[in-house]
Amino acid sequence: MKNKKTNDLVLAGIFVSMGLILPIVFHGFGGGGPVFLPMHIPVLIAGFFLELPFAIAVGILTPVLSSLLTGMPPVFPVLPYMALELTVYSAVVSLLYRKLKLNVYISLIISMICGRIMAGIAVWALITFFTVQLPSPVLFIQGAIINGLPGIVIQLILIPIIVLSTNRFKNTAV
Repeated sequence: MKNKKTNDLVLAGIFVSMGLILPIVFHGFGGGGPVFLPMHIPVLIAGFFLELPFAIAVGILTPVLSSLLTGMPPVFPVLPYMALELTVYSAVVSLLYRKLKLNVYISLIISMICGRIMAGIAVWALITFFTVQLPSPVLFIQGAIINGLPGIVIQLILIPIIVLSTNRFKNTAV
């Protein structure tokens, strides 16, 4: 049991690191964070491979550390809704795929929907309690989906390939 926790801790560190590096690479080529959603990819993948507490840690730590180290996302108002969104992504994937044994595509799509809903709820809270100037939660979610469509397509293609290939490799490795 201890070995599994050590493996999860190491994997969580790798996923957080990837979540810090990918946005830097994308921004190095002219931005595109809100379009290609590079931080979302390792956070979503983490949910497929990590137990729930570690998946949650990756979802929270990735945007928080990125904000502290690089200024992306901005601490306010973006970090609160992004941290909640990414945490829901990794937690829901971990629950659906690892605990309920749903397939990769269903787990991924449901987690993406739940994460966007959580971002909308967080935006509502920011507007309501902090009088932050953001679009309404519905317009926010619509805009995030429309602007992030290339990233969403990349996630729907790339993540299942990575997860299924890794699982296949693990099952055939000696």
